Amino acid sequence: MKLQRLGTSELVVGRIAYGNMRAPGTWNPAAMTREKRDAGILAHHVAYDAGYTLFDTADIYGRGISEELLGEALRLRPGMREKIVIATKCGIRWADDPVPGAPHRFDFSKKHILWSCEQSLKRMDIDTIDLYQLHRPDMLMEPAEIAEAFDQLHREGKVRFFGVSNFFPSMVSMLAAFLGRKIVVNQVEIHLGRLDPLVNGTTDQCIEHSITPLAWSPLGGGWLGSGRVLGMGEANYPHKKLVQSMVDEIAGELGVSRTATALAWLMRHPSGIIPIVGSNNPANLRDAVAADSVEMSREQWYRLLLAARGRALP
Repeated sequence: MKLQRLGTSELVVGRIAYGNMRAPGTWNPAAMTREKRDAGILAHHVAYDAGYTLFDTADIYGRGISEELLGEALRLRPGMREKIVIATKCGIRWADDPVPGAPHRFDFSKKHILWSCEQSLKRMDIDTIDLYQLHRPDMLMEPAEIAEAFDQLHREGKVRFFGVSNFFPSMVSMLAAFLGRKIVVNQVEIHLGRLDPLVNGTTDQCIEHSITPLAWSPLGGGWLGSGRVLGMGEANYPHKKLVQSMVDEIAGELGVSRTATALAWLMRHPSGIIPIVGSNNPANLRDAVAADSVEMSREQWYRLLLAARGRALP
């Protein structure tokens, strides 16, 4: 897999990332079986063997199980830790945490950031997180307090670089003004069914400030992936069917799968988008890697954009 640098950092990764949100196969720790755990560990090893080097997780995925699975995968594969970049996130709190009646919310307080980092390190059984991201914008965030937390984590050797997730450009600018170090990624939902980051200034800002966009759900939750048959009752069926048909048409021209084509469309953008592939299916993980070798023309890219827009350009 070709390599690229994350933002202005020293982190160099493959152009497609593995995201392990689905690795546990459940969000209920009580439903976690040995079979599910083994399947989740296997997905990590398949991704590693297929050339993925950026592994993205979060403290809330599987209520901590996803981070644990990554840690187990590392312990079972000697030498893997030194060859991958580990990214995780913090800032989302469940309802009733820490007391009954507390609402589901976001928390970027220094205390919570520091505590969350410690828990993530323990679950993954590692000494340092390569990339630590604020998960979803906390409306009560105090940038100076976040800066203090980041500085402490970096000084203590617990985090190497920092990023954000689901931030609007104005939020990135506001936070960056207070930080003593660069924001290296902004992880956002972007795919042929969600074009907002291309027009709301997100990718423009990424280019301007050398921030790498990480694309979560790059296949729209699966409907842009290979083999997916849309049901007539599915939301926005006519539009999704049109987009699927165009992806299939161009996939035929390129000689690759629908999955590889949808991912290659993202990767063709000059901001250097890295799609995060979250499948637990070994075949799907291997299929996605083909996107790295696709040479998509400007004309093919715009044909897909037009189908996704559902209307002509102005």
